[in-house]
Amino acid sequence: MATTTFTIQEKEEIRKLFGLPLEQLDLDAFRKAHRELRSKYHPDNFEHLDNEAVKEMATEKFQGIEALANRVEAYLSGDKPTATTYDSNAEDFLRPDAVFAGKRLKIEILTGDKDLKYHLFGTFYRWLQMGDTFKIPNTGGSIVIDEDYSGRRIGFQETVRMYLTFDEAASIEDMVNWLFGKIQGRADKLLIAGEIVEINAEKIIRAIKKETILRIGAGA
Repeated sequence: MATTTFTIQEKEEIRKLFGLPLEQLDLDAFRKAHRELRSKYHPDNFEHLDNEAVKEMATEKFQGIEALANRVEAYLSGDKPTATTYDSNAEDFLRPDAVFAGKRLKIEILTGDKDLKYHLFGTFYRWLQMGDTFKIPNTGGSIVIDEDYSGRRIGFQETVRMYLTFDEAASIEDMVNWLFGKIQGRADKLLIAGEIVEINAEKIIRAIKKETILRIGAGA
């Protein structure tokens, strides 16, 4: 994969969004500004509007912020970006010889179900704190917890935010079967790397593969 690089325009956008030039940002300042941006621009804030054009623009704005933030997070933490940097044809991630690995792939689950976290993590969720790692059973994948949950609607509504990491040996299908089995019928909306994804096992597999393709073929 390529290293994380930014254009002059992207660096200016980073300064405007996160309050400091990229070179002066640290993880704490970035994450604080990012939380504020997510709260301000989250698509749920615009659900009550009748104007579909406004809602669509708000969603595009949010997705753009999330895509850029994902790269900034990778840059500041010293990790390679989760977003696809593999120089490939658009559909290479569907090839049977494609190889995948994920590093902090952002997953957000919007729900009105107060018990969703319990169904995801069992009794462990009572002790999980921001930055803790939860190993997905029998898959080789793990989830880093972000406990910055927040309500945005009248009544109970929260966003369960977490980051998926897995290596080449892990099965995306097994990880998705675990996730889908936990959120089916309980989640209102699912976002992967800032993109809204239908809550359907095949669509989730496709979205994760698209974001985490490492190479084609078994060779290094």
